[in-house]
Amino acid sequence: MRLSPAVAEAQFRINDVRPGSVRASRVNATMSSLTTFIGRLRTAGVEPSDSEDLKLRKQLLMFAMGLMTATPVLWLALYWMMGLEVSASLPFGYQLVSLATLVAYLVTNNFNFFRVAQLCLFLFFPFVLQWTLGNFITASGVVLWGLLAPVGAILLYSARESIPWFVAYVVLIAASAIVDYQLAGAVSAVPPIPEKASVVFFALNFIAMSSIVYLLLRFAAVERDKSKAHLEDAHRALQAEQERSERLLLNILPGPIAERLKQEEGTIADGFADVTVMFADIVNFTTIAEGMSPNQIFSMLNKVFSSFDSLAEQHGLEKIKTIGDAYMVAGGLNSESSMNYSEAIANMALDMRDVLANDLAVNEHRLQIRMGIGTGPVVAGVVGKKKFIYDLWGDTVNIASRITAECVPGTIQVDATTYRRLRGKFDFEPPQTVYLKGKGDTVIYRLRGGKVSAPRAAAVG
Repeated sequence: MRLSPAVAEAQFRINDVRPGSVRASRVNATMSSLTTFIGRLRTAGVEPSDSEDLKLRKQLLMFAMGLMTATPVLWLALYWMMGLEVSASLPFGYQLVSLATLVAYLVTNNFNFFRVAQLCLFLFFPFVLQWTLGNFITASGVVLWGLLAPVGAILLYSARESIPWFVAYVVLIAASAIVDYQLAGAVSAVPPIPEKASVVFFALNFIAMSSIVYLLLRFAAVERDKSKAHLEDAHRALQAEQERSERLLLNILPGPIAERLKQEEGTIADGFADVTVMFADIVNFTTIAEGMSPNQIFSMLNKVFSSFDSLAEQHGLEKIKTIGDAYMVAGGLNSESSMNYSEAIANMALDMRDVLANDLAVNEHRLQIRMGIGTGPVVAGVVGKKKFIYDLWGDTVNIASRITAECVPGTIQVDATTYRRLRGKFDFEPPQTVYLKGKGDTVIYRLRGGKVSAPRAAAVG
């Protein structure tokens, strides 16, 4: 029977798989598994996703297990050095079981099993060892090591969950004491241990157990101090980030509105009976910007508007927004301030005009602006749910905007309400009547400057 080309090629590939390549793959897989195992052993099986508390518990248990696994070897060596024949089968069996639970944990990542298994070994092994050595006296109080189980349970579980382990320890102590009491005076099959050796190992058991408990508690305290320091660093970083967010929010919204926005989920809108609003518009901006690159345009506007921001802060006023080449500012939105916000707006307008006329570092392109000021009721609120802004609406806003459009470059015009409020401290040109869209004929006044007897000063909120 003749095979098709596809089947023949598949058969060739199967035949081409050599035993050497299979062995190499198995060796690579084994080495990879061994590398992973060693890595988990080195890190006590800690996973990146583990909480700080779980990481500490894993490290504590590995530390305690290492001490408890090494101690029987040292004790046997001391017994043999003193010429005492003690069977090594039980300590060796303990080590095998302990290491088996460690391997199971590192392979399966089942920390709960590892924790229970090790605490059981801590609890029962000392009592089994005492029963093989005779009694409390001949075993030199080795059952004291069982106390490591309830102490470890406090560190590895919680104070409440450690209670059953402590009860089990007490019960085993009482049971051993009852048995020793009943068998007192009976001939023991276990070779007697000299009194001097018993005294030595009594001292060693107390010293070693006390040292292990101390080291575990100290290790836990040191690691928790590190975690606490780490949390404090994280808290400081979070606090710094929160303060930065607060500053950014205050750059977008007035302080009282920012506080309300953090506490309220609903719409934020307020009516104000009396607010002074000013618009400032750069003259012939489109023509000036035609021959400039985007970076040059941004740099020019940033210098000008940043200087305006400084003046708004200096006069205690609230910058509302910039719209292209227009700048909007208002006074009277902060009910807690007793400042004369209409006067502050007028002073800021005069300062803005002076900065552009005299400061070439800010206005190297010799820009001119026109400004319009209106006073009256407005509605203020936060618009939108994303990229929100604080804005003003109402007839007062419309009047200030349209007065601005009617200005001659370099001049400041105000409505009749603003004029009546400022005429005692500022000089104005005679009134003019202009036609405003949606308003009809409207009387406006051109602000010249402050009166000589009333020098301008920055308002203080």
